[in-house]
Amino acid sequence: MPPVTGLLTRSAVERTVTDWYAALDRHAPVEEVLHHLVPRGLVMRFPEGTVRGLSGFRSWYRKVCALYFDELHRVDAVAVRPVTPLSAEVEVTVNWRTRVWSAPDAYSRTLDFDARQTWSVVLLDGRPRIRAYTVDALTPRPGPLAPAPA
Repeated sequence: MPPVTGLLTRSAVERTVTDWYAALDRHAPVEEVLHHLVPRGLVMRFPEGTVRGLSGFRSWYRKVCALYFDELHRVDAVAVRPVTPLSAEVEVTVNWRTRVWSAPDAYSRTLDFDARQTWSVVLLDGRPRIRAYTVDALTPRPGPLAPAPA
């Protein structure tokens, strides 16, 4: 994403949300994903636990990239509430589908959740960066959890 000048805009925040999930879906290299995060004071609350700082994020990211595959995030809604000219609170609604395999299971399982999240985003070095990220609710969607045997 090209640098933003001056103020944090809705469109820049919305683009950051889209770019964030695209990077997660690709399992982008961690250094690429870190460009979306503040270097100091980061707090991320996931269902697995709270992650603090970039080193905590690196550890979490390594684990989830090894656990989940065929990830797909579909952003359903983004609501941006400016707090100051350089910061905003953001409510994100996203559908997350992924597959997971646990040995010695014969088949992988599909997971499908709707998530409500709250983000705090700040403009830093000309780019929107995530300062805080909280998964407020994770609701399973109905449907099959595993493919039928062939």
